[in-house]
Amino acid sequence: MSTTTKIFLTGATGYIGGSILTRLLAHPDRPSFELTALVRNPDAAKKLAALGVKTISGSYDDLALLTDAAAQADVVFTMVCVTVWDQLPPAQAILAGLKQRFEQTSKPPILIHTSGAGIVMDITAHGHSGAQDTYSDLDAETLASRPGKALPMAVESALVRADEEGYVRSYLITPGTIFGLAKGPLVDLGVQHKHSLQLPLFFRTFIKRGRAATIGPGLNVWPAVSYNDNADLYLRLFDAARSSSSSVGHGREGFYFAESCEYSALEIAQASGRVLHKLGVAEVREPDEFSEEQVQASFGAFWEILSSTSRARGERARAQLGWSPKEGKAELLASVEREIEELLKDSKL
Repeated sequence: MSTTTKIFLTGATGYIGGSILTRLLAHPDRPSFELTALVRNPDAAKKLAALGVKTISGSYDDLALLTDAAAQADVVFTMVCVTVWDQLPPAQAILAGLKQRFEQTSKPPILIHTSGAGIVMDITAHGHSGAQDTYSDLDAETLASRPGKALPMAVESALVRADEEGYVRSYLITPGTIFGLAKGPLVDLGVQHKHSLQLPLFFRTFIKRGRAATIGPGLNVWPAVSYNDNADLYLRLFDAARSSSSSVGHGREGFYFAESCEYSALEIAQASGRVLHKLGVAEVREPDEFSEEQVQASFGAFWEILSSTSRARGERARAQLGWSPKEGKAELLASVEREIEELLKDSKL
């Protein structure tokens, strides 16, 4: 690897990706970074160029482009929204490029991939408590066996296999629900998405119907992590992975759950109900339950994920990276009001 570290990012204008790019732009080693981002929007590309970020015009469907870009990179961050289910072909294209890079340099490039706590969820919970097992990211064998009724792990499995073959070092960050509004220069420029997906999808629906609600009784639970703590984990892992003396886990040992607390859907609905009532959006403070018709109309096929249970514990980052999240349950519940206030300013609910 040369004195210049070539970094390729996908999803750099998204909620997660923007937080990582912002941190990289402010990194002490920034002068040695060559940052390249895959971008769809020409206006966003111009704004990123003004910040010193090279851009490649294209999408996650441009497989040859992904391979070419990865073949030039020492480090790749993949941060495409986890609701894009068919990510295997793009992942395979990126791995093909990274294999070329390895053949050129004889040094395994680094791949930091965004997965999610959905890999251990009980999708049959349907608003009930669901499976009670809590999965640790230190339990590599259990994670490799795809516990419970979880999301497919085709991409994660491909990354682990590539690591085992030795031509890449893969790291898989698996956040729970990420909360908090995005802030920073990319947001100020109108480049980065300000909101996450999971909770704001509920908030928008609550605002439209004028009352908070749950899918079923809302007893399903998920782990959560703040926007800032999640970004901190990525950067700690990035710095550790670049170190020649690094012993942090990768491949099969490279799953990193990002979480600082656990919440139930009912708790979020109750907090939302209080805020909506306070702001005059809802006449009734207490949430009710969505009807089946409302669930389908509001969430479509995504409803089973939103009503699932996922229990995960991020012990690897704490033990190996010294990651210590600062924001927990109190901050999660306090963020509800700020999110709803911001969404009420948006005419495109």
